[in-house]
Order: sequence, then structure tokens, then C-alpha cells
Amino acid sequence: MALLQYIDEVLPKLRPHLPVFLGCFASFNAVQFVLVPAIARVLFPVKWKTMNARTRHNWATHICSQIHAALIIPLAIRCLWLPELDADRAFGWHERSGTVQAVASAYFLYDFFVEIIKYESLAFVVHGLACFAIYLLSFKPFLAFYASRCLLWEASTFFLNIHWMLDKANLTGSIYQIINGVFLTTTFFCVRIVYGGYTSYQFFQTLYNGRDVIPLIALLITGIGNIVLQGLNWFWFTQMIASLRKRFSPKKQKDFAAANGHKSE
Repeated sequence: MALLQYIDEVLPKLRPHLPVFLGCFASFNAVQFVLVPAIARVLFPVKWKTMNARTRHNWATHICSQIHAALIIPLAIRCLWLPELDADRAFGWHERSGTVQAVASAYFLYDFFVEIIKYESLAFVVHGLACFAIYLLSFKPFLAFYASRCLLWEASTFFLNIHWMLDKANLTGSIYQIINGVFLTTTFFCVRIVYGGYTSYQFFQTLYNGRDVIPLIALLITGIGNIVLQGLNWFWFTQMIASLRKRFSPKKQKDFAAANGHKSE
């Protein structure tokens, strides 16, 4: 009871969405650690048995990522034109947006933990933690207007996961991967670099305009978090371009390097 009272004081809009948050967090972990291994042992018993632990982990992680992307994008689109959020971009609220934020918060908390369990890169850990902190803070309510807009970045994740799966299906460099690579690069550039940059500009305008009423800790968490995430977008985009040049050159090099916040193995 004391915990719920504390949640109500710190994040007043979270409690009605706790069932969605907890349910999604449990579901992503169930897919990662139970469903994917169980189904793979039935459908691909020999192949799954010969995989090392890291590859098995990454298969499950990419499947969870694909589920999240397929779920969160249509949910986010439904919140883009809510007048309640547009009227107050700093503190506006709508319950529909709360559902989206609960799903996203649950996913990024799951993502943060799995990145720690199978540590590969500090960038992945920071990405998960920053996203979780920002989306959880939106239940203050705070910057809910931007929550769904930034989640549109996940559109590129959908194609990245397909790219990775084509690799594992021995279709590296195939016409399917070339077509998907075009969609991946185009989508990443459009939603993360162009649209993401424009949204971040509006985001910081809102922070600046509300600097006198927004708590300092909220300014720091969201401001630094946005800078980190946009920096990672640019870093991963340059890595993606470099990898594509190598991938489709006459000498096919190794797998996609880390891009879009997901691993390549």
C-alpha cells in the first residue's frame, strides 16, 4: 500500500496503467526466456541445439523487439493527433497515450535487463535505460505529447530485425536482403534522423519554454536522455552505411555491425 501511495505521489498517472505495464514486462520476459526456447526446440531441434548461448539469446531478443515494434507503432499513431496533448505539450495527458507509454516502458525495462544479462555494448545498456527513464517519467504527466512521436523511431527496428533474420537464414546479400536494406536505410534516415531531429527540436523548445515550471531533475533526465538517444541514432546510422557498403561489395564482409540499438549476432 505504501508503495502504491508513493507511486501516486511521484507518477500520478501510472497506477491505472500498472496492469498493462506489468503484463507487458512479464510477457516480454516470457517470450525471451520461455516461449522462444520452447518453440525453437520443437520446430528446429537440431539447429537450436547447435547454437551457442549468445546466438540463442539474440534470436529471442530480436523476436521480442519485432513484437514490440509491430505493436507499438500502430498504438503510437493513434495518439499523434490528440488535441489534449497538443494543447499542452509539456503537461498534457490522455489515457490513450498512457497505454502506449506503459507498453513502451515495460519493453525498455525488459530490454535494459537483457542487455545487462548478456552484456555486449554500453550503448545498448544506455539506450534501454534512457528510454525506460524517459517513458516512465511521462506518467508525471510530462511530455506525453512527444512519447508517441519518438516511438515512431521503432519503424526502422522492424526492418533491422528482418535484416538480421535473413542473415541467420543464410540469405546474406540476397535480393531479399538488398530490398530490405533499402527499406531499412530509408526508414532509419526518415524516422530517426530527419523526423527525429525535427521532433527533438520541438522537444527542446518545449523544455525551454517551460523551464520556469519544469523541475530541474525532469529537465536533466529528459534533456540529457534525448541528446544521448539522438547521438546514438547518428552513430548507428553511420555504422549502418559503412556496413552496407561492405555487405554488398564484391567481397562480402561480416554481419551488420551494431545498428539501431540491436545486436548483429
